[in-house]
Amino acid sequence: MSEYILHEDRYFSPVESVRKIAHEIYNSIKNLPIVSPHGHVDPAIFSNNKSFPNPAQLFFIPDHYIFRMLYSQGIPMESMGIPSIDDSKVEKNPRKIWQIFADNFYLFNGTPTGTWLDYEFGVIFGINEKLNSSNAQIFYDRLNEKIKSSEFLPRALFEKFNIEVLSTTDAASDDLLHHRKMKKSGWKGRVIPCFRPDAVTDLSGKNWKTSLRLLEESVKFEITDFKSFIRALGERRTYFKSLGATSTDHGVFSPYTHELSKREVSGIFNRALKKKVTDIDSRLFTAHMLMEMARMSIEDGLVMQIHPGAFRNHNYSIFEKFGPDKGGDIPVKTEYTFNLKELLNKYGNDPGFTLIVFTLDETTYSRELAPLAGHYPALKIGPAWWFFDSIEGMIRYRRMVTETAGFYNTVGFNDDTRAFISIPARHDLARRIDSNYLAELAVKHIISLDEALTIAEELTYKLVKKTYKL
Repeated sequence: MSEYILHEDRYFSPVESVRKIAHEIYNSIKNLPIVSPHGHVDPAIFSNNKSFPNPAQLFFIPDHYIFRMLYSQGIPMESMGIPSIDDSKVEKNPRKIWQIFADNFYLFNGTPTGTWLDYEFGVIFGINEKLNSSNAQIFYDRLNEKIKSSEFLPRALFEKFNIEVLSTTDAASDDLLHHRKMKKSGWKGRVIPCFRPDAVTDLSGKNWKTSLRLLEESVKFEITDFKSFIRALGERRTYFKSLGATSTDHGVFSPYTHELSKREVSGIFNRALKKKVTDIDSRLFTAHMLMEMARMSIEDGLVMQIHPGAFRNHNYSIFEKFGPDKGGDIPVKTEYTFNLKELLNKYGNDPGFTLIVFTLDETTYSRELAPLAGHYPALKIGPAWWFFDSIEGMIRYRRMVTETAGFYNTVGFNDDTRAFISIPARHDLARRIDSNYLAELAVKHIISLDEALTIAEELTYKLVKKTYKL
């Protein structure tokens, strides 16, 4: 097999004048610490600090970017070893799973997943070949040998990756056991929780009552009405803060915000307790809870994130068999100007409030989000997210946002990943894309080289620390 080494010019412009400056900018930021303020890495891996089980469990099983592509080509989820929730039989042999992955690795050509994996294999693990059917088991053995060594334990990799801080995402009722264990262990790595109450603020969820019971157990009192519900959420936010949390996160279908009267919201909550809510009730309750979360953020200082615009679990048969987050979430058209008006008019001018808004509808970047962030002091635009965390997605983001909102109404980069091993790959890609974008501006004399170097450091490190209060 021919040697494959990542090109030092990757993702940079073929125009020599741009490429030269892009290299200079990139070299100034490439070794800055990684700040990962929003993601879904399991904190247990750092708490337990045990060797990863095998390459399939490390690279494949937790990463829906990977198995959704294979599923799109007709490969059954069962054969890929994706755990089922209905006790269906799935493949357990990690070597067989890895072989399927290798047989289909070509599917990732031209995708962000392909660029991340090339970095992971080549830079992190030092394997200078392309994965394919014939070398699959050699790859597996080499990777397996490395992940069994002390240098590839989770905490060692955390330090090797130069991660300054990493935020997980945790349910409101979570006991944060692993965060407490890390703190007690004396390990210096900074892994902090993020408060995500979706399971109890979304009344349409079929497990809402179960989630509410878990919330009751966490606060050790019965939740009988809306007042006690709000008290419980407030106590949990305080608990999260005690373990380092600086932000909340809200995954909603729509960013619609609306404040209900006490009578209205209490009535909806009481109907929910009796399992008699309507779709309209659920929509209004979520809208009201976004207002409540904004109010609480002003009181306790937690940064508020809104991730709207995903039609979750579009493939219902996969959801029923394998659960959520299995690659079946699809972006939908989203509106922000009217939906956020009530929240921004009440809280958007408050200097103590920070609201970071993400989108899966790119048409809103220049039409709505950039103008809103370019006016309201509280509002910042989250980076290109999920389906657009890619080379072209990041470029489109910068081109559509910068002229109206500037760079300083954005919040740098976050990787939003479940796959811990992909974090440095994702950040390296983002640093290269930003370097190239800034180089283009410098070559056009829109900004100077000194300004480009300053902005690069802000986008890579300073803005994310400032905005997320890290």
